[in-house]
Amino acid sequence: MTVVVAAPAKLTCSLRVSGTRPDGYHEIDAEMVTLDLADELTFDDEGDELEVVGASGLDVPGGDDNLVRRALAALGRRARVRLVKRIPAGAGLGGGSADAAAVLRWAGCTDLAMAASLGADVPFCLVGGRARVGGIGDRVVPLASVRRTYTLLIPPFGVATAEVYRAWDRLGGPTGAGSNDLEAAALHVAPELAAWRDRLGEATGKVPVLAGSGSTWFVDGDHPGGGRVVVRTTGAAAPGPTSWPGAGSGCA
Repeated sequence: MTVVVAAPAKLTCSLRVSGTRPDGYHEIDAEMVTLDLADELTFDDEGDELEVVGASGLDVPGGDDNLVRRALAALGRRARVRLVKRIPAGAGLGGGSADAAAVLRWAGCTDLAMAASLGADVPFCLVGGRARVGGIGDRVVPLASVRRTYTLLIPPFGVATAEVYRAWDRLGGPTGAGSNDLEAAALHVAPELAAWRDRLGEATGKVPVLAGSGSTWFVDGDHPGGGRVVVRTTGAAAPGPTSWPGAGSGCA
């Protein structure tokens, strides 16, 4: 049987790094929303292949590093998957995490603990809508949906999340008064981000915010033009997930 599942992008509207755990992982307090920009996955029970098409912008990891493959392996499932990429990889929009969450929904898995084992953004992408996200991404508290429009500027390069957190540690924590504690660290890792921030600010007259650890910059409102992408929150949670870490597998 062939099944098509959407994999919506996420936007981290605000992010505070609230601490560092003994195992070295950082805890966050963030607000995330689901966007109407989405990948599309088509599943066929007959087969065991991953085809990635329509990829634009940044490279999509292949082989066992691809989150679609990792999610299938975690579930013990096989399928032929055709992945149509519309969310640039490495841009801070949760493209890989959204794809992994789509695999879990296809399989009927609603377990956020399993989602968290695949990546910090996968639990939110499984829940969807608008939520406050804590811990290492494994605590997701749904919030009332709010219709919002954002304009994104996505550079043609990514920023490695692990490198940004290491820079955050070296810099001694957040600096500045913005809504994203990781901005200074990301700029330290990739100074070229500043030019893209300034480009968006000059075009819109607003102060851009970095999406998560980057590389996307965004501002509120509808500001179409030169390389910018206008997106909207969907206002709807992803179908299915009802269980929380420690509440049982919930996986079919």
